Amino acid sequence: MTFCPDKTEVFFSFLENPVTVSSIFCQIDLPFMSSPITIRWYGVIIAFGLILAVLFGGRKAYVWKMDINKMLDVLIYGALGGVVGARLYYVFSKWDYYSACPEEIFQIWHGGLAIYGGLIGGILAALIVCKVEKLNILNLLDLCGMSFLIGQGIGRWGNFANQEAFGTNTDSFIGMYSVKTEAYLTSLVNSGTDIIVDPSKPVHPTFLYESLWCLLSFVILYIVCQKFRKFSGQLFLGYGFLYGIERAVVEGMRTDSLYIGDTNIRVSQLLSLILVIVCGTLLVIFTIKYTKNPKPIEGVDYFNEIPLYRHRKKAADMKALVEKYTEELTVLKAKADADVENKPDKRKIASLEEKLRKAQNELNTAEEKVAIQDAKKAAKAAKKAK
Repeated sequence: MTFCPDKTEVFFSFLENPVTVSSIFCQIDLPFMSSPITIRWYGVIIAFGLILAVLFGGRKAYVWKMDINKMLDVLIYGALGGVVGARLYYVFSKWDYYSACPEEIFQIWHGGLAIYGGLIGGILAALIVCKVEKLNILNLLDLCGMSFLIGQGIGRWGNFANQEAFGTNTDSFIGMYSVKTEAYLTSLVNSGTDIIVDPSKPVHPTFLYESLWCLLSFVILYIVCQKFRKFSGQLFLGYGFLYGIERAVVEGMRTDSLYIGDTNIRVSQLLSLILVIVCGTLLVIFTIKYTKNPKPIEGVDYFNEIPLYRHRKKAADMKALVEKYTEELTVLKAKADADVENKPDKRKIASLEEKLRKAQNELNTAEEKVAIQDAKKAAKAAKKAK
């Protein structure tokens, strides 16, 4: 077994020394095979990103009380749909070539998977499974939105290993150069492209831009999920909006974009702009709708944004705490009465009484707020009934 047999030196403008990368993770020689089995870093990194995305999604599914067995079905069929969709998207974008060489359509080991096609295929397959398994589709999409960002943020480093998916020339401190970038840009110039580049100069590491943006977007959506989630589907719309902005900008820098026919319109850039407009509009519409008529999110047991639910939960928690302190205090006082000569520390009893008093006050406050919210709810219902 040979690890990292091919090495490439990558130079960044802000670093004095180059970074050495390899596109091949390892090669395994087997006696009964004429050529070694090659495992590439791209596949390893993609698999790692997928595993982290699945672990996160699985954890959230458990918290949201979603059936794990059904989620596994979604994962399996969604992954298959993603691969098929990614390939079909790429093939149709280069149909002039593949229509003349149809035998290469299924040769995905030669490359040619588009992320937007993967997202479309994976989501469509997942939606079908949700319909069959009777899973909450919008909650699933919210999980997918956050999980996608983890997978994409990590998976983009596979492009760095391959030295691909970079942009045009840049003079910025983060510019990147390697013999592979120069070779690709040289072939691009020789092909008569309209893109003006100098193969010998640094380029935009667009894979890095997307990776950092996706991971930052995940942090933003996770905070929204924990503190500000108002309706099912909100996180997925946020994903489409945030990712669409990034892709629309970064796609314009890349030198390997897929175009619509003979036009200068980049497919992914156009889709990104549409995604930003649609998702942004729906976010505004549904947020306004929720503000006027808030209601709990189906299948989730924590609604920080629902006042009535929040106060009821607070009241239940404080009631349990009051019962706990009362029981402990009763036992402690009984022990003190029974053991006159060796009484427990009076400060411990006083401290417990203080805790009980505070818990009782918080319980009373929470119950008052529940009563107020119940009254508002009843008044709103009566007003609608008229």
